[in-house]
Amino acid sequence: MKKITLAIFIALFSVATFAQKAKKPTIMVVPSDVWCGENGFMQEFNNQGTITRIPDYKRALQSDPTLLQVISQINGMMAERGFPLKNLESALKTLEKQAADDNMRQSSKTGGGVSSSPTDELKKVAKADIWMQITYIVNGRGMKSIQFTLQGLDAFTDKEIATATGNGEPSTASTPELMQEAVLAHIDNFNSTLMTYFDDMFVNGREVVVRIKVWDDWGEDLETEDYGDDELGILIEDWMSDLTVNGVFNLTDATENMMLFEQVRIPIFYVTSKGKERAYDVRRLGKDLRNKLKEIGLEAKAENEGLGTVTLWIGHK
Repeated sequence: MKKITLAIFIALFSVATFAQKAKKPTIMVVPSDVWCGENGFMQEFNNQGTITRIPDYKRALQSDPTLLQVISQINGMMAERGFPLKNLESALKTLEKQAADDNMRQSSKTGGGVSSSPTDELKKVAKADIWMQITYIVNGRGMKSIQFTLQGLDAFTDKEIATATGNGEPSTASTPELMQEAVLAHIDNFNSTLMTYFDDMFVNGREVVVRIKVWDDWGEDLETEDYGDDELGILIEDWMSDLTVNGVFNLTDATENMMLFEQVRIPIFYVTSKGKERAYDVRRLGKDLRNKLKEIGLEAKAENEGLGTVTLWIGHK
């Protein structure tokens, strides 16, 4: 009886371990910046006084039915291989609903509006681990051929982690069919590279950036020693070690008024008090750091920049 019980336990443990290892990154397929630029689907964004050109995904999808078909084709190929997917069109609709509220917000002190890149906002809504950017060119009419490039980008850092480039054989098939035929020869190697990166991220943590700053009217700084046995900056380093996977981070720069932590490895998930698994991100990391500061009587304001960066302003909110 004991042997049977032990065998069942081992079997269940093996299944649970396999299920954990089998987790795959969430994917969202988008047209690349290059494709959007070449096809006239770019818009200008005022980023705190600096004009930046970004892809206009909504107009691209509404103006080019073939693009929507190509994205659907690649979505289908990734779904067949077990990758969870976020739909670009659906994410854009959700973003539109939120935009009306954001446009009405104003700072209670300055009257300034919410300043954030539309692309960053889309990433927050989609919450995909990997953005698959697709670039393609169709040559000829009648007998056509296709050239394509797939790029896998970490949505948090924008680092390119996988790429595939190829040419399809000449055919009279539709553009989505040409894309499927051309991509098939490369997609498994592409996905293998994605999984290698994600497996490393799952074990060693996701990479983010943390900035620590102080308000100029606070009256203290990061070298203040009134909050423990050491300077405040050293306490923050200790907290970063506690909150990161295996204590991995790089303190790139530090002065009495600022600290810059790069290559900060945070867990992908955390378990709530009710035992539920939730995604861990810079917003959550910022909250955890604010709680640490609150324990020693300090207030702080956390500001997220996209998915991969959080800045804490110490002194007041």
